[in-house]
Amino acid sequence: MATFLYKLGRLTFRRRGFVALIWVALLAVAGIGAATASTATSSSFSIPGTEAQRAFDLLEERNPGMSADGATARVVFQAPGKEKVTDPANKAEISGIVKELQSGSQQIAQVADPFQAKAVSQDGSTAYISVSYKVSSMELTDATRDSLEDVGKEAQKSGMKVEIGGDALQVMPHTGTAEIIGVVIAAVVLVITFGSLVAAGLPLVTALVGVGIGVSTITALANVLDLGSTTSILAMMIGLAVGIDYALFIVSRYRAELAEGREREEAAGRAVGTAGSAVVFAGLTVVIALVGLAVVNIPMLTKMGFAAAGTVAIAVLIALTLVPAALGFAGKRIMGRKARAAAEKEESPDAKPNMGTRWARFVLRKPVWVMLVGVLGLGVIAVPAASLEMGLPDDGAQPKSTTQRQAYDMLSDGFGPGFNGPLMVVVDTRNSSDGKAAAGRVAEEIESIGVSAVVPPVFNKAGDTATITVIPKDRPSSHATEEVVHDIRDAGEDVRADTGAEVLVTGATAMNIDFSQKMNDALLPYLALVVGLAFLLLMLVFRSILVPLKAALGFLLSVVAAPGAVVAVFQWGWLGSLFGVEQTGPIMSMMPIFMVGVVFGLAMDYEVFLVTRMREAYVHGETPGQAIVTGFKHGARVVTAAAVIMMAVFSGFIGSTEQMVKMIGFSLAVAVLFDAFVVRMAIVPAVLALLGRKAWWLPRWLDRVLPNVDVEGEKLQKQLTEGSGSEGGESGERELARV
Repeated sequence: MATFLYKLGRLTFRRRGFVALIWVALLAVAGIGAATASTATSSSFSIPGTEAQRAFDLLEERNPGMSADGATARVVFQAPGKEKVTDPANKAEISGIVKELQSGSQQIAQVADPFQAKAVSQDGSTAYISVSYKVSSMELTDATRDSLEDVGKEAQKSGMKVEIGGDALQVMPHTGTAEIIGVVIAAVVLVITFGSLVAAGLPLVTALVGVGIGVSTITALANVLDLGSTTSILAMMIGLAVGIDYALFIVSRYRAELAEGREREEAAGRAVGTAGSAVVFAGLTVVIALVGLAVVNIPMLTKMGFAAAGTVAIAVLIALTLVPAALGFAGKRIMGRKARAAAEKEESPDAKPNMGTRWARFVLRKPVWVMLVGVLGLGVIAVPAASLEMGLPDDGAQPKSTTQRQAYDMLSDGFGPGFNGPLMVVVDTRNSSDGKAAAGRVAEEIESIGVSAVVPPVFNKAGDTATITVIPKDRPSSHATEEVVHDIRDAGEDVRADTGAEVLVTGATAMNIDFSQKMNDALLPYLALVVGLAFLLLMLVFRSILVPLKAALGFLLSVVAAPGAVVAVFQWGWLGSLFGVEQTGPIMSMMPIFMVGVVFGLAMDYEVFLVTRMREAYVHGETPGQAIVTGFKHGARVVTAAAVIMMAVFSGFIGSTEQMVKMIGFSLAVAVLFDAFVVRMAIVPAVLALLGRKAWWLPRWLDRVLPNVDVEGEKLQKQLTEGSGSEGGESGERELARV
């Protein structure tokens, strides 16, 4: 592989104009596609194989006019002072709002008058209008949403407090200016790392080109493939981070080759042949982790994973082709005078060891202590993860300033905490001899469980399917409500055995419970798949068994500590105001498994980039200890810069208005912090120091079976050494003098 990439690097360096033209053309095509495509909304949400989804599908089949999965809204009224909503003036105002809503949009399926639907609190202080729509929230037009908001603003003139809840007001998330700050921080780190504005700007520009192509393509296909609004944000988050990092490693190796006296084209070829090989395998681990999300069998998560994986693949191709082409355009400006002087000083025999060298030597002297401190430190941070509570956010997780949250609180105060999370029980009586009796028994069984209210069964026109609305006593995300769902399902099994009627529990609350359970069930198989494939991949890279095993175990430390930090901030509220967390609550159900996938791929990035340099030194004859020092001498500064850049990019998304994006941005930032600076920079060299030569052991039979991908460029080095001679070295010195 190193030989092929070496030739590719030289080719793209020579044909830089043609290569740059191709990438600019791709960016233009993707941009035009995105500009002409219709605006993406929230993607449709389904959980195949769960009871809640089967109930929705059954209702869609038996009672299509019901629009069970359609958007909903609740316009909540609260009378001022000691007034009541049943007072003549207030009642007339609310009735007028009902009529206005009924004629407000053709997408509205039904508007329930609170005085006819008994949607008035016992003390008469609160009432609500239920609005159901024919389509899901993703299909609502802006005009429909605007008319709903206008009605609420108009109603407030009456003196009553009016707030609107429900998913009908769901809006596109935005990330704010914080992501721009993240890119600025990345630029500053690059300038400090390279000491040259040109060298610093090159990874940023090429990464932005790759992200532009990836995100524009996602935007263009969003409605066709039902990708959703958050997909492009997450693809941007990951694509920008890896795009900068991959370009950073190529540019860094290119400058190192120049410092050794190579001609510019030769340096580009060697940089792509060596660092490019690491980029390919690092990118493969990220792609495997993201594509592996398909095993969860949730379409939305699968699409997010594939979209982000596509952006990572583009980042790899950019690093292998556009970056060496850009190096050709940069010329001698890629290494300024100060940077060249610093490189010459660092390579001189009397030079003071750099920070990476000093740290590696310290770890070699105290490997046991370094390993223990690292493991125990991450263990302490992981403690809050034992209290992890998972769920999907509802209006109760919104900031207190939003109308959705205020409507949620008003309903909770007026009707009880469980009113915001009603359960829908679907009774399929097609196989029952007496459907009405079976549905009646289900209602009785539910009442005996202990809930706030049970609405009598309502049958469809065919009379073979009944729906029963159940109001729990506790809030939707509580453990008690989850137990109620399980109790109803258990009672349903008895009803089915006696009457033949099938009982299914659905609704937003039941859907959240099933979603969280599916996430839990999929986590271990997903881990086994991703870690297993990556283990095999790393065996090819490092020609070792213990190094990939150590990499996987180190990742587990990071992936346990990161959820601990997330729980402390987002669930317990520690330092919540610092990160813009206005409301604590359960952790997003998809966050742990998504974080596992992304962090595993990124963790392997640092493992590959850092340890391949050690492997390269070991293969070329250095002792295991010397190889560790050499790896840190050449790689520690670049890996540190890459980690800081990735943390800055991820941290930028903490400013998003979307809770999932905010939480994932934070979790990825802290996971990179733990993995790069604790696991890879401390625990990994400590373990390698303790293992010595055993770290690079591979059984002979396995060595013969595994293909040699030559990531460290051993074969390439031999070919170049045999084919060059002194003439190539002299020409390289002349080229460096010109630079």
